[in-house]
Amino acid sequence: MSSPVTGDFRAGVRDWCRSNVPSEWRSAQTGVPDTEFVAFQQDWFRTLRSGGFAVPHWPKEFGGGMSVPEQVVLYQELAAADAPRLVLAFVAIHHAASTLLAAGTEAQRRRHLPAILDGEIWCQGFSEPGAGSDLASLRTSARREGDEFVVSGQKLWASGAQHADWCLLLARTDPNVPKRKGISYFLMDMRSPGIDVRPIKQATGESHFCELFLDEVRIPVSQLIGAENTGWQVAQSTLGAERGLTMLELAERLGNAGFRWLVEECGRPRRDGGRPIDDAVVADRLAVFETEIAGLRLLCRDVVERHEAGTAGAADASVVKLFYSELLQRLTGFGAEIGGLAAQSVVGKPSSGGWESGAWVLDFVGSWEWTIPGGSSEIQRTIIGERGLGLPREPS
Repeated sequence: MSSPVTGDFRAGVRDWCRSNVPSEWRSAQTGVPDTEFVAFQQDWFRTLRSGGFAVPHWPKEFGGGMSVPEQVVLYQELAAADAPRLVLAFVAIHHAASTLLAAGTEAQRRRHLPAILDGEIWCQGFSEPGAGSDLASLRTSARREGDEFVVSGQKLWASGAQHADWCLLLARTDPNVPKRKGISYFLMDMRSPGIDVRPIKQATGESHFCELFLDEVRIPVSQLIGAENTGWQVAQSTLGAERGLTMLELAERLGNAGFRWLVEECGRPRRDGGRPIDDAVVADRLAVFETEIAGLRLLCRDVVERHEAGTAGAADASVVKLFYSELLQRLTGFGAEIGGLAAQSVVGKPSSGGWESGAWVLDFVGSWEWTIPGGSSEIQRTIIGERGLGLPREPS
């Protein structure tokens, strides 16, 4: 069990936020070109690192070492101070780091973890056309030639790949065994010849996701994570981070900034002088959201603490991911409903903001992303049923 956190710690984080959270960043980051977004994100990462707040969940020897209660307080105070999110570093500090710590060699950890702290950007090359939720059906192939693997194929929905220095890549290295047993896990240098990155224009106007086209890309054997053909097992560390540990921050942001903006929206007078919050139905919905958010926070904290203690269940992270993504969808959908026609006219949201920014229609459209990547809601329900409840497996 993690140690209790003191009021001094909260006061220290709060003081730091007052001095370091950039003012007016929301307006300054709305509608900016990619170069300004990247520069702002890198500067904010350096600022957080200087305060010791960039990677609180990492081991102490690599720059982290905060207890779970301290991490909760940190994320509460960052959300309360309306701090930007580390959008660009998200895959690096969570997915890449958890994979390296769980399955990387000492040389790989010593090479990449300090580099991530210095600003190295990562993306994830898991999903493919025709193998999105059914990840084990991937067709990108890797064949060994001496001290290298040669990779060809296509990846889809790679977040931030247009800015990435490295990629967490899954490829099939043995097509003659059951599909989950023939996959290997690689660290791919995005500067390697043969990589073509194409951003995807989304309904929100952003290009958060990319396609990756890989043509005979050469990856040294030293950049294989885990043993050859054991990539499926290694990938569970990456997906576990996406579905579990990352939720601690997102839950606090949804419960703090997101819910606060929703209450403010409901309390804003309309043309007739009335306020939505004065309607009993609206007040009831807010009460339900507050209750659900409290439940989400408890779930996240419980999962992270049991993960640290080594007692987490096989489906715990899926429960959190499913609950968060569908609560985010309901909350932003309600915000769009309450915001009415005015919410429809908002055409831009801050590039460094969270999934809940108060631009309700854009937030609602964007919220659907969370019910798909890292395993869709349908996949999460299957995991919960089979691994959590012990139900019979679906026929393949």
